[in-house]
Amino acid sequence: MKQFSHIGIPSSVMREGETYMEDAKLYVTDFAVSDNQIEWLRFEEGSPMPEALQTIAHIAFKVVDLEQALAGREILIEPFEPKEGLKVAFILAEGAPIELMQEVGA
Repeated sequence: MKQFSHIGIPSSVMREGETYMEDAKLYVTDFAVSDNQIEWLRFEEGSPMPEALQTIAHIAFKVVDLEQALAGREILIEPFEPKEGLKVAFILAEGAPIELMQEVGA
């Protein structure tokens, strides 16, 4: 079972409250402070992130079991922990990037 979390939209516009992710060469906003659950993504030139993520909006879902949700899927970005207590991976489905998120630990 999956539950909608947010939508991520690539943009070239600098936005208030961006956080910089150096390894990804990416500026990102916090969807939790958006009235519409929007996460804005602004990539620097030379970002190692997949082109699909840099050019197509993604939808993010919370899942109970990330490994199970990834089974048989085309993985864009292998599971990683962007912050403590959260495990994330990206797949490609129906031509669009999809973010899958699992809360871990307690």
